[in-house]
Amino acid sequence: MSGTEGRALRADAERSVRAILEAAERVLAEEPGASMEQIAAAAGVARTTIHRRFASRQALVEALAASAAQQLAQAVDDGRPDTAPPLVAMHRITANVLQVKGAWAFALEQAAGPDGEAAALHQDIARRCIALLQRAQADGLIDASADLEWVRRVYYALLGECLRDNPDGADPDTLAVRIVDTLLHGAGPRT
Repeated sequence: MSGTEGRALRADAERSVRAILEAAERVLAEEPGASMEQIAAAAGVARTTIHRRFASRQALVEALAASAAQQLAQAVDDGRPDTAPPLVAMHRITANVLQVKGAWAFALEQAAGPDGEAAALHQDIARRCIALLQRAQADGLIDASADLEWVRRVYYALLGECLRDNPDGADPDTLAVRIVDTLLHGAGPRT
C-alpha cells in the first residue's frame, strides 16, 4: 500500500469514527439506553464497524466524552483566553462553549473517569478559566477579594442554566452577553 492509500484509509476511518460519535450523541441524547445496533443504524455503518472501533458500549461513551471535551477545549482556545482582553475573551469563550455544549449535551454530561482523557481536559479547562478570571480580576472586572473558584463555579452554573432554559431562543452571542453581564454585575442596579 502506498503512503497515499494509507492516508486515504486513515481519513476514511476518521470520518467513520466521527459519524459514529455524532450518531451516538444524537441517539443517546434521545434514548440514553440505546444499543450499539441503534447507534450503528443512525451512523449508517455496520454494527461490526462500531465493534471494530470500540470494544464496548462504555468505550464508545468514553470516546464520545473525550471527543466532546476536546471540542470544548478548542472552543476555549478559539476565544484566546491568554491574549485577548479579558472581557473580550470571556464573551468569545462563553459563546463558543454554549455552541459546543448545545451540540454535545449528552457527551458532556457523562461522568469522566478520574484518569481518563475527558477528565484531564476538563481539569485543564477549569485551570484556564481560573487564569482568565485572574486576568479579569487584575483588570478590575472582578472584585480583588472575590474567591475565583466560586466565581468559576457560578460561571459554569450560568452556562448550564442558559442551556437548560432558553425560552427566547437566543443565539449563543446574546446568551454570552447575558451570562458575562450577570457574572460581572449580578442582578443589582447599574450605577
